[in-house]
Amino acid sequence: MQVSNSQSNTYSDGVIRQFSIMAVVWGVVGMLVGVIIASQLVWPELNLGLQWTSFGRLRPLHTNAVIFAFGGCTLFATSYYIVQRTCHTALFMPKLATFTFWGWQAVIVAAAISLPLGYTQGKEYAELEWPIDLLIAVVWVSYAIVFFGTIGIRRVKHIYVANWFLGAFIIAVALLHIVNSAAMPASFMHSYSAYAGVQDAMVQWWYGHNAVGFFLTAGFLGMMYYFVPKQADRPVYSYSLSIVHFWALIFTYMWAGPHHLHYTALPDWTQSLGMAFSLILLAPSWGGMINGMMTLSGAWHKLRTDPILRFLIVSLSFYGMSTFEGPMMAIKTVNSLSHYTDWTVGHVHSGALGWVGLVSMGSLYYMVPRLFGQKQMHSIKAIELHFWMATVGIVLYIAALWISGVMEGLMWRAINADGTLTYTFVESVKAKQPYYIIRVLGGLLYLGGMIIMLWNVIKTATSGKAATATIPPVAAHA
Repeated sequence: MQVSNSQSNTYSDGVIRQFSIMAVVWGVVGMLVGVIIASQLVWPELNLGLQWTSFGRLRPLHTNAVIFAFGGCTLFATSYYIVQRTCHTALFMPKLATFTFWGWQAVIVAAAISLPLGYTQGKEYAELEWPIDLLIAVVWVSYAIVFFGTIGIRRVKHIYVANWFLGAFIIAVALLHIVNSAAMPASFMHSYSAYAGVQDAMVQWWYGHNAVGFFLTAGFLGMMYYFVPKQADRPVYSYSLSIVHFWALIFTYMWAGPHHLHYTALPDWTQSLGMAFSLILLAPSWGGMINGMMTLSGAWHKLRTDPILRFLIVSLSFYGMSTFEGPMMAIKTVNSLSHYTDWTVGHVHSGALGWVGLVSMGSLYYMVPRLFGQKQMHSIKAIELHFWMATVGIVLYIAALWISGVMEGLMWRAINADGTLTYTFVESVKAKQPYYIIRVLGGLLYLGGMIIMLWNVIKTATSGKAATATIPPVAAHA
């Protein structure tokens, strides 16, 4: 195996091209499955009466596809791009980086086969069975070797803040995955968790919420801290604030998981601790959001003509909104209304579609033409159309589920004068149908935008050719 590519005078961009293309492909696949299962909730006949296409089988397929296939490929691509440009060196062990691509695609394909067949551990965001979990661990450790090895052979003394976020995300996800996935295999595709009862629930939501906190937040904040200043052609607003943001965020996030287990068998003090840290989390989250937004100081006019910058900045507004809503929903009294309702689903998707989705799309739109030797994407008008379809789709989606969720929670707790329930559960389900139709429409718009992006990326890649980027002198800017 090649030990180092540090003496090369060009960046190792081949693996980035691969991950970038597959990120868009898996994005279309994952969002298509999302639209299918959203439609099943309106028209149950779309289950087709088959166990493999039932909501219970397709729903984890959707979450794994959008988080780990689309989001994961985007994180691999952007982190490999950022770490090379900010360290002024080619990737450490480029052949190992190539292994991470093929290994990650194998994980995705294995998930796409095993989940519809019903092989699952039944853990949120950790459904995959033990053989796939082992492959994930091997790929992830390889990823860490490449990333931190590249930082180790950097040609500049300073480690840019984006790499701090990306490094924390890589370490934390390894820790979370390995601990939460500890299991005793019972057969080739069946196992029993190493934990039991309330301990199993606690470990799962320590993992589950930090999958949000590190996989879906810290990694994408690394993107934000690189691509927003680059696309805006402005320095980050406050470098000091970015460092405070980093340390406050990674310390606080680790403790917030118990807010998923309010009013359960989890000890009350643990629930309260999770609530308290969730409320504290608002401060570093908004510090980062404000830092990204204020990077546009003196350049706000660029939003009128630059759709890529619009993706990046609007993603930050959704990040700010989601990280305000999350701590509020962690308050026990609010959670007593929101938990198990569509409000939670709306909150998740305001972060997933609004923050993660838009910042990923903006970052990919920035990278793809540079990776294929083009001055810009094939069609700027298509980027404009994609932005508006995605934004309108998100608003329809989350507004419908907020209304549906609050209504649902209020119907569940409504009681008559004699103490009996005012509404049956079936009545609350029936009342939600109009909002579910609106969700399908929002999802279709979002999926349509992603299909346009796939066309635009393919046209850009095929009209150009693999570009060889030369590593600049050490004194130059990244």
